[in-house]
Amino acid sequence: MHIEALSTHNCQALTELALKLWPECVFEEEYEQFAELIESENDICYVAREQEEYIGFVHVSIRHEYVEGADDLPVAYVEGIYVKPKYQKQGVAKQLMAISETWAKQKGLTQMASDTPVENSTSIEFHQKIGFTEAERIVCFIKAL
Repeated sequence: MHIEALSTHNCQALTELALKLWPECVFEEEYEQFAELIESENDICYVAREQEEYIGFVHVSIRHEYVEGADDLPVAYVEGIYVKPKYQKQGVAKQLMAISETWAKQKGLTQMASDTPVENSTSIEFHQKIGFTEAERIVCFIKAL
């Protein structure tokens, strides 16, 4: 397996992976947003590749505003992480997170945060397994006016 940073060469592949995680999104919009991140100082995306097949990605940003459980701002924030089902539980996501943590440390950050829906037990278990501790659970509301 090979891990590479987001570039013009792999932006389409990363976008296709992101749509697996967020199927409600539109390819063109996501592609444009990821393309803008290629030169970003405050975001990093990595893609994992097995031979010629892209199999997973992670997107980490630097958040300066309030983050649940954070003691020290700014904080590295996992905006999204995804690994194709047939490659899950093989250490791909763990390696993507490890390289992301290295990036965050190089930026001088001391904490990394993430979130997942309460019902996503697989993601919760993964986060706990790689050293995250649960900071808070919330219920969000909306009301039409």
